[in-house]
Amino acid sequence: MAEGVGGAVGHLRQGSILGTRVLRVEDPAFLTRGGVYTADIVDDRLAGAVRVTFVRSPVAHARILSVDTAAASAAAGVVAVLTADDLGAVPEQRPAMPMYPAAMVQPLLASDVVRFVGEPVAVVLTDDSYSGEDAAELVAVDYEALPVVLDPRAAVADEVLLFPEAGTNVVLRKDDVAPDAFFADCEVVVTREIVNQRVAPAPLEVRSAAAAWGSDRRLTLWMGNQGAQGTKRVLQGMLGMDDSRLRIITPDVGGAFGAKFGADVEHAVVALAARHVGRPATWVETRSENMVAMTHGRAQVQTVSIGGDRDGTLRAYRLEILQDSGAYPKFGALLPSLTAMMAPGVYDIPKLETSFRSVVTNTTPVGAYRGAGRPEATAAIERAVDLFAAEIGMDPVDVRRRNLVAPFTEPFTSRGGAVYDSGNYPEALRAALEAADYPGLRAEQAARRSRGDVLQLGIGVSVYVEITGAGMEGAPQENATVEIHPDGCATILTGTSPHGQGHSTVWAMLASEELGIPMEKITVRWGDTDLVQEGGGTGGSRSLQQGGAAVRQAVLELIDLAKARVADELEIDPGDLVVDRHHAGLRVAGVPGAAFGFAELAGREPLLVRSVFTAPGPTYPFGAHVAVVEVDTESGKAQLQRLIALDDAGVVINPLLCEGQRHGGLAQGAAQALLEEFLYDEDGNPTTTTFADYPIVSATELPSFELVTTETPTTYNPLGAKGIGEAGTIGATPAVQNAVIDAVAYLGVRHIDMPTSPFRVWTAIRAARDAD
Repeated sequence: MAEGVGGAVGHLRQGSILGTRVLRVEDPAFLTRGGVYTADIVDDRLAGAVRVTFVRSPVAHARILSVDTAAASAAAGVVAVLTADDLGAVPEQRPAMPMYPAAMVQPLLASDVVRFVGEPVAVVLTDDSYSGEDAAELVAVDYEALPVVLDPRAAVADEVLLFPEAGTNVVLRKDDVAPDAFFADCEVVVTREIVNQRVAPAPLEVRSAAAAWGSDRRLTLWMGNQGAQGTKRVLQGMLGMDDSRLRIITPDVGGAFGAKFGADVEHAVVALAARHVGRPATWVETRSENMVAMTHGRAQVQTVSIGGDRDGTLRAYRLEILQDSGAYPKFGALLPSLTAMMAPGVYDIPKLETSFRSVVTNTTPVGAYRGAGRPEATAAIERAVDLFAAEIGMDPVDVRRRNLVAPFTEPFTSRGGAVYDSGNYPEALRAALEAADYPGLRAEQAARRSRGDVLQLGIGVSVYVEITGAGMEGAPQENATVEIHPDGCATILTGTSPHGQGHSTVWAMLASEELGIPMEKITVRWGDTDLVQEGGGTGGSRSLQQGGAAVRQAVLELIDLAKARVADELEIDPGDLVVDRHHAGLRVAGVPGAAFGFAELAGREPLLVRSVFTAPGPTYPFGAHVAVVEVDTESGKAQLQRLIALDDAGVVINPLLCEGQRHGGLAQGAAQALLEEFLYDEDGNPTTTTFADYPIVSATELPSFELVTTETPTTYNPLGAKGIGEAGTIGATPAVQNAVIDAVAYLGVRHIDMPTSPFRVWTAIRAARDAD
């Protein structure tokens, strides 16, 4: 659930800083001294720290018969080697979500059974990290192999059980599929299995942690995360600690994409290791560890059935989802509920049925990944529409136009149960097609086909809507504290947790706009649970619409507080006072020069306000993407030539940041369509554990993106903001996939699963020709 802040503001005053391309205030430090990440903490603050190296299972499913640590313990530089029995008193671990089966719990260190390659079994503590790698190889674990189940289609049969005491591999299920009569009034019905493949989040900064216990038995833990407060709650449960005994500090974070929400078992083990040896402990995983042990994303097998008439009218849509949750159910097992809710997307289809089953397999656990459930929904419906269009011989754009929800400004409840706040999907599609010159592209495609060119042109379209800023429990909310100091500077405390989104820039813009304090005199702080006790973190594209709204609300309440104090002093009505932004203070309306600076007021007594903003519900950004690819019909290689993206997240506050978020999302979305897939062999051994075999997209594979913007504010917050951080991954993936398939559709190809690699495209072409 990665996320951005470039969003929207409903009404801008003349000369406003909002809506302008303000450079990021964060960048000078990153470009000069560099960031301070968790891995840097040990050298600066934790002298004498031990280095933590995990011993991980090399097999996908086995019973642990014994763990011999003697040789490793005797190795040079080793301080201690710990197994599950050495961790001390820890509470019984609980399922990641209360609705999951009680037996499906990941232990801090495996002691009886391992369930995926990479699961931690023991931990080696050394004076330096190099000794740890050598010593870890000396830990001898005797395994008794157990049967392996990797495919969720096999897991659902319950023939190989990961948790025999649970009696099933099914974590969650929803069975609401209607009988076959569901499609009785449809002239045409198309059914297809679609694989939304497993991918690795692969943030630039891998996971890490640094732990230190004080003489008061209080634990301080530094770690990269997406919300210190949520991380603290998770670790309290893992460690059985009271709130007052645990402090989480978030240093700079080098990317997350949803995979750094909460905490993993490794973070808890690092804390327990530090307690065991009475010294600080630090851990930084390797890239290969990150690829096999950090949660993965997507991993759905979808069966789409779509029916309608030959004039292009859609009448019924069924989506059946099989979610691979990996070995231990985490947030990934819940993803199908979001996919089901967003299943109809932007289309007004009279009948909808969804069902899902989430199952455990002997693979890396699945969690949130940029978009988390919503890209999967869009990928399914956008492929389904193209499949239907191909079946009836109609341009897929015409099918979309015929079935889009009409423009609306009042909440619209979809067949999936989502309450869309505002949207104009027909205009988004029209503007994207116009920017792409869709008729010209189709003409060029026809010319290439008539000539029999080896390089064929493919045009893919997607129209999407997504949910952003949803609250896990109750109404979405966020808090902010704003304080003005006697020197004229201001500090903002926020419950959001930036890791590249630019919160320091935008929060300062919002405060400066109202107070007149220059941005360079405003400091934004976050990510320390001693400083900010509550917060929702950053994910699900929530930050601006809730965190930014909370900042603005706190600023306005602080102004009211200042007015009340001055009015009391002057014995006038607070309504007679106005903000003098030129002098960063207040003055009596109509009385030039009678100013009271905020700094002066702060010098008399503290001038600060903490405010909590509560939204009535989530918002629903939308957009339309057009992808243009060239496919070599002899080799199967697809090259993305153009990507035109219209993303509507309201009136943009900072176009520079908004475009950056869109660029990143588009790149990741295109990468899933073209390149990325995490794979295992038949024994459950991961085969894509480095960037040598797991392709990460680069500028070489991408064109310059063509961005189109429309602005449809929401009424759900005073800024009019919707989320923008995940839009690109939601719209781009099906547009690019559709484009690749479209390029070879004239040869009889109807579908190619992602990633649309040269081998898959070539195989599809050959199969279509052989079928003739």
